[in-house]
Amino acid sequence: MTGAVLAVDQGTSGTKALVICPERGVIGSGSAPVRPRYGAAGSVEADPAELLGSVLDAGRQAVEAAAEPVVAVGLANQGETVLAWDPATGRPLTDAVVWQDRRAEGVCAGLGAYGEELRQLTGLPLDPYFAAPKMAWIRRELTREGVVTTSDSWLVHRLTGAFVTDAATAGRTQLLGLHDVGWSPAALEIFGLSDERLPTVVDCAGPVGTTTAFGGEIPLTGLLVDQQAALLAQNALEPGQAKCTYGTGAFLLAQTGSSPRGSSSGLVSCVAWRLGGRTDYCLDGQVYTAASAVRWLSDIGVISGAADLDPVGATAPGTGGVVFVPALAGLAAPWWRSDLRGSVTGLGLDTTAGHLVRALCEGIAAQVVALADAVAADLGEPLTVLRVDGGLTRSALLMQTQADLLQRPVEVSALPDVTALGAGVVARLGLDPHLPPREATPRWKPSAVYEPRIGPDEAAARLARFRTAVDALLERA
Repeated sequence: MTGAVLAVDQGTSGTKALVICPERGVIGSGSAPVRPRYGAAGSVEADPAELLGSVLDAGRQAVEAAAEPVVAVGLANQGETVLAWDPATGRPLTDAVVWQDRRAEGVCAGLGAYGEELRQLTGLPLDPYFAAPKMAWIRRELTREGVVTTSDSWLVHRLTGAFVTDAATAGRTQLLGLHDVGWSPAALEIFGLSDERLPTVVDCAGPVGTTTAFGGEIPLTGLLVDQQAALLAQNALEPGQAKCTYGTGAFLLAQTGSSPRGSSSGLVSCVAWRLGGRTDYCLDGQVYTAASAVRWLSDIGVISGAADLDPVGATAPGTGGVVFVPALAGLAAPWWRSDLRGSVTGLGLDTTAGHLVRALCEGIAAQVVALADAVAADLGEPLTVLRVDGGLTRSALLMQTQADLLQRPVEVSALPDVTALGAGVVARLGLDPHLPPREATPRWKPSAVYEPRIGPDEAAARLARFRTAVDALLERA
């Protein structure tokens, strides 16, 4: 079937929607903000009504801009964000507990003895980042009513009435068996969730229901978690190909093919996607705070927003000895220390806003280097190039810093809204199951390529300063 598809990316700080025509490319777009609330004790919540409203607003904007009907819808989601809701009415019973929320640390601490078993079962380390600890926390602290699921299941239910989740999103819960790609009774028992009614795990491409939310009766034919959607849209279809998305956090994923690869370097092994019953896997590493760290720097008045990174950073030739570990929501892979707080060291009376901006860029980039090094160790060979996307790739300072510290070229995607494009890919594949994935993915091309401008010795010295600061945090904790 030909025709345009509506691709919706429901993200942490907003929802983006594209209408994508197979011949003409993007012919309509829309967006709507989401405003997560940050509170005490690591609380990060969002209003479910705002999540759904943003999907409807952005999607309708895109369809109106395209000025033609769409033949299918694809939806990408935040992954580890969860809520409880009434399956009879669709009414939310709690706010959405966002992936950055740390209040399930107590749940994880109490289950520490099961950490290795859970990693073997699900590929994921025991950490409040993932959905299952949050689901258990909701059941302990908020409500025993209704169902508790990742946000995609609620959104799909509100759009179509179906009760499903895709295999890749299910893989972010810590409740899915890594090898059989089904709900794990052992993992459910560990988290005290054995009696829960869980959504059906479906392929990432295929019809799951219809919606009238965007005009007419339109099938929903694609579901995929956000970072894997970006990996697919980046055309990373072969083992060893990797991408990093710089959004609220920064997320590096590397394709590993049809078999899960165990990580000895602190990465996550998880489902990349399941298409036509075949599962592909990836290695996944996370930086919890990227754009959210930039927002924090804005909130305290150092800059006015992400657009200031380059002009303010240009006022200083370097970091001036400042080292910023932006662990504002803990450190993720490869350290997995959700209890840590960030640090800024090396401050002096001569420290300027430019030094702080450059130190933040180094802190984000150094964490991504740690992820790239971990991928190289697990795959047995270094990445030759890093493909990147996301809002922060607009910062030439951050991208050049990344290339310098990585000592590899950094290729910035020429395609905007890569996660939404990935949702469009699975929507297209869901319409035509005989279409090869490579033909459904956009042709890869970079808008810019950043080559290292410093030598390996200077890069190693700058990375060593960052790792010394991380080690100091680890020793104090």
